[in-house]
Amino acid sequence: MTPAHTPSPLAGRSLRAPVLWGIAFGAIQAAAPLGFWWLDPATVYALSLTLIAAVYIGFAVADGRPRVIAVEAGITGAFVVVAAAGVTGPAWLLVLGLAGHGFKDLWQHRRQYVGNTRWWPPFCLVVDWVAAAILVVLVVVGVDFHHSLFQLRQANAPGPIRGRWQQGRPAGGRLRRPPSRRQRHDGQRRTGLTTRSPARDALTEQL
Repeated sequence: MTPAHTPSPLAGRSLRAPVLWGIAFGAIQAAAPLGFWWLDPATVYALSLTLIAAVYIGFAVADGRPRVIAVEAGITGAFVVVAAAGVTGPAWLLVLGLAGHGFKDLWQHRRQYVGNTRWWPPFCLVVDWVAAAILVVLVVVGVDFHHSLFQLRQANAPGPIRGRWQQGRPAGGRLRRPPSRRQRHDGQRRTGLTTRSPARDALTEQL
């Protein structure tokens, strides 16, 4: 027996509030790397996509049907894989993940597969699509998603600050702390190189 279609709990109600709040939080999500300036933007967006996708697991547990829990856990796992690939892969994967989750929200809003989600699907849909649209603009204008704001600031810094950053930066582009004075001294001892001192050279000649 086919279950009857469950009408949306927001039927007949205005979606203005969820949509407006979704626009606001979508913009905040797109600007999230500014608050986590030590992380790559791709990492921040991937974490946010994972958290958004995992919300439906909570709704599924509250629903209580094992099949719904299994389906939502599987869908969340798929978005986690996309988010993980977007950490080091093209930024378009993050755009695809956010846009795809928006379509998932739209399906949930229309079908009410998970019970008692109320205003969450339209709100999350707008958040996803606003953030995805902003990411498209950032990708088109050439924003680097795989270097943190800290790294970019150090790379553009003048004088010795930039030199120290470049000294600690390997070929892979990851920031690495420059070796300490003790580490440099130990390396010189291993290679047979020592720092010459004029006073020590003069004492050696007298002996």
